[in-house]
Amino acid sequence: MLLSIVIPVYNEREGLPLLWERLKTVPDMLPCDCEFLFVNDGSTDGTAGIVAELAQTDRRIRVLNFSRNFGHQAAITAGLDFVEGDAAVVMDADLQDPPELIPEMVRLFLEGYEVVSAQRQERPGDGPWKRWTAAGFYWFMRRFVDPRLAAEVGDFRLFSRSAILALRKFREQHRFMRGLVAWLGLKEVIIPFQRSERAKGSTKYPAFKMLQFAWTAVTSFSALPLRCSTAVGFLVSLFGIGYFLYSIFSAMVTKAVVPGWTSLVCIQIIFSGAILMAVGVLGNYVARIYEESKQRPLYVISEAWNTAGEEAPERGVVLESRPRLTVIDSSKAPVRIRG
Repeated sequence: MLLSIVIPVYNEREGLPLLWERLKTVPDMLPCDCEFLFVNDGSTDGTAGIVAELAQTDRRIRVLNFSRNFGHQAAITAGLDFVEGDAAVVMDADLQDPPELIPEMVRLFLEGYEVVSAQRQERPGDGPWKRWTAAGFYWFMRRFVDPRLAAEVGDFRLFSRSAILALRKFREQHRFMRGLVAWLGLKEVIIPFQRSERAKGSTKYPAFKMLQFAWTAVTSFSALPLRCSTAVGFLVSLFGIGYFLYSIFSAMVTKAVVPGWTSLVCIQIIFSGAILMAVGVLGNYVARIYEESKQRPLYVISEAWNTAGEEAPERGVVLESRPRLTVIDSSKAPVRIRG
């Protein structure tokens, strides 16, 4: 049995040595072989050089370098597209996902589970705003989008080979991997763990990026925003009808009609705002349809280490160039293949 460990990395130069110090002890705790697949998501801080150096010292380490930053979800997708193992663990590089939990995940996988998900029990290092918004996000998603989505479960998971092959069939541009896993409905078990603070560096998901991620999650799996805009439009229309009846009553019964622009302007603002909001939501969905219709690649791999020249998967691009061989140690000689 071969276990693949997929680690998306983006500007993690400071934390990578600490990560590898803990990762390299994991195979000693497992009843199987391991490979490590680092997906460099267009880092600009020297991360690419560090993972390349690691690949030169250990053939178990494979590296995929993106031509630019395509996003965390695209990096996970590429990792699962290229893993060779009978199972794969996806984890972040900031050591908030403890590598020491992998043996327990493998044990549950051997018991027959297709997906083993790690559930955060605490969020040390996150401020009140981050914790409240995260709790609100999961509550909203479970209540209105998909009740199968587990609360406080991120992308730290183990996937069986059949789960990996199933996930490879999803090729949409705007991806929410947690939702895709829930949608599949495979046999899943959740194990709790105590999340640690980041080892080094800063979060790659500031508030604005988290809002974008949440919007992608909602619009990728639900037409709820469209339905909400319809409901808001209906309520505003009821308000308009009520105000129309009030105007008729004032003009014909009370004779208290006072010409003025305040009420007219207020009504116009309300109706215009509702219309623009509905058009904006509709336009967002149309834009997503337009982007999907172009069928552009999900990612572009410009360089790969210790990778045996696999063919590019659907909606994935691997740039072709002449292979290079770099020998450090005859017993651990890595092959560097660009493309």
